Amino acid sequence: MQNIAEFRIIGRIGKINEHDKVTKVSVAANYNRQDNGEWTTDTHWNEVTLFGRHIERAAKADKGDLVHIVGRVRQNSYDTEEGKRYTVELIADGFAVLAKAGDADA
Repeated sequence: MQNIAEFRIIGRIGKINEHDKVTKVSVAANYNRQDNGEWTTDTHWNEVTLFGRHIERAAKADKGDLVHIVGRVRQNSYDTEEGKRYTVELIADGFAVLAKAGDADA
């Protein structure tokens, strides 16, 4: 395993999948880009893996809540019969709910 970068995401919670010792949270974040002189917004879904105390914080979150997550990008590899496979995971080092889904200011 190798940490290759850091990330920061502010977005809305989608699915929360709880497993034995980890929780995986999907977060929709908007990314702005300029296309032929005009700004457009693309929404991307990011799956973030949570451990320890961050799981407890995620348990208080609901679908649609605005969250702020910081962490590191981790690259893994494993061997298969077809050859070496590579994966990239987003691992949370910080997780906070900024606003509940129904809040008017969110």
